[in-house]
Amino acid sequence: MERKEFLKRGFGSLLGIAAIVPAVQGCSKTEVEPTTTTGTSTSTGTTNGTSSSSCTVTPTETEGPFPTKSPANFVRSDIRDDRTGVAFTINITIKNANNSCNALSGALVDIWHCDKDGYYSEYGGTGMQSVNFTTVNFLRGRQTTDANGLVTYTSIFPGWYSGRAPHIHVHIYNSSGKSLSVTQIAFPYDITNTVYTTAQSYGYTKGAQDTKNETDNVFSDGFTTELATVTGSISGGYTLAINLVVSA
Repeated sequence: MERKEFLKRGFGSLLGIAAIVPAVQGCSKTEVEPTTTTGTSTSTGTTNGTSSSSCTVTPTETEGPFPTKSPANFVRSDIRDDRTGVAFTINITIKNANNSCNALSGALVDIWHCDKDGYYSEYGGTGMQSVNFTTVNFLRGRQTTDANGLVTYTSIFPGWYSGRAPHIHVHIYNSSGKSLSVTQIAFPYDITNTVYTTAQSYGYTKGAQDTKNETDNVFSDGFTTELATVTGSISGGYTLAINLVVSA
């Protein structure tokens, strides 16, 4: 099945199930408008999880179609392998809604995302992804949250593929390995558009993305608490920061 067809069919049914999970959300959503500065660009995302009064459980999203097959094999903070692109640091803080949105230490956090050309490792050679990357494992990693609930990864700025807005997949477990949440991180459009339309020398040659968060069939039902803050520049690299809230 073509990847675009999967997005139309498979994600819809999975999202119907996933919509049940975040029903415990208790705070209203507030959209934060991006702001841009000269020289380096800064887009402000969600402030969710900054206090007990702003503590909405992050929505659950689909894990597929390219989840990591053996996450425990990729305990590492530098997930680049041989992938090239604009330098990218990913900072994810896990908060516990059942503890006044305090940091959740000792949680296992798996992430994975596509390369600058829109391809995933561990998959390929089929209609869903024509290029075969079944024997490599780039851009996949696992870290354990510190006392501040933080995990950090060194990566490259993700590309995009048709039918999806740019995103990072995240699977969060407690220290015992119990699954707490599967979700996705959204990007501010002004940042992604800058990278995709001006970073050709870094290999981003596909041009502007064809799908924005508002029309993406994962984020179109609301992405306020999944929207990251991204700061930096193409030459200096970007840094992503986000709070993800779980019930632990």
